[in-house]
Amino acid sequence: MDEALKTKLEASAFRALREHLMVERTDVQNIDLMNLAGFCRNCLSRWYQEAALENGLEMSKEEAREIFYGMSMEEWKTNYQTEANKEKEDSFKSAFSENVKLKN
Repeated sequence: MDEALKTKLEASAFRALREHLMVERTDVQNIDLMNLAGFCRNCLSRWYQEAALENGLEMSKEEAREIFYGMSMEEWKTNYQTEANKEKEDSFKSAFSENVKLKN
């Protein structure tokens, strides 16, 4: 498999994951994703932003989130985010510190 085809397949898989999380499973909360899998929609949008920056394209966190979510974070929160209990919040703090490595 050449690099162009590999990149095309990876991009297709990413789009399928995004579609699944943003259209088919809006009921799954970011906090639950982070607690169970060590990443969430915000991580995916951050990775998108990091890829843009690595390729010379200036992009803010908010711009990347709006591209990934297809709406502003405020719209997403209003439409889909539910309140998390203390147990989930405590688990999130641990999962975030263990899994999120911010690039400088």
